[in-house]
Amino acid sequence: MTSIALLLGSLRADSVNRKIAELLRDEAPAGIEVTIVEGLADLPFYNEELDGEQVPDAVRVLRETVAAADRVLAVTPEYNGTMPAVLNNAIDWLSRPYGAGALVKKPFGVVGAAPTPYGAKWSHADALRSAGIAGALPVEDVTVSHSTLEADPITDEAARTKLIDALRRLAEAQPESAAA
Repeated sequence: MTSIALLLGSLRADSVNRKIAELLRDEAPAGIEVTIVEGLADLPFYNEELDGEQVPDAVRVLRETVAAADRVLAVTPEYNGTMPAVLNNAIDWLSRPYGAGALVKKPFGVVGAAPTPYGAKWSHADALRSAGIAGALPVEDVTVSHSTLEADPITDEAARTKLIDALRRLAEAQPESAAA
């Protein structure tokens, strides 16, 4: 069983990206378990003064959940040409302690949708770069940037297939070759 921790970049309960996250969790192929990491809204903004022996509960849960997973997938829209602050903040917390954070050496992918012609490509590139700097192993062929102007990714069979295939490719990525 390959476990994937899913970081959701949208806080809105009815967002298309939450629906994508739930689709991936509910329709994950056999042998893949997807856990949506809840509570990102409860994380304080990263502050080294809060990052000691005792961290806020939301940080502890985030780090434990991601550390226990085999892979990490971000599902995110794009806000003002970049990734949402909630996702960036989660990556900041997961990057510490430097060189030993919960993301280190974990294959990392990103998918999502936005109502733009670009389908959140800039956000996805930023998330991959940030996670890579934090020590994750970006798996670029997992990236799916879907424009909701083209089709609803939840009801469109081709879009659903791309998303499920991306999840499968992330699960199959080998840590030693994920960044290659």
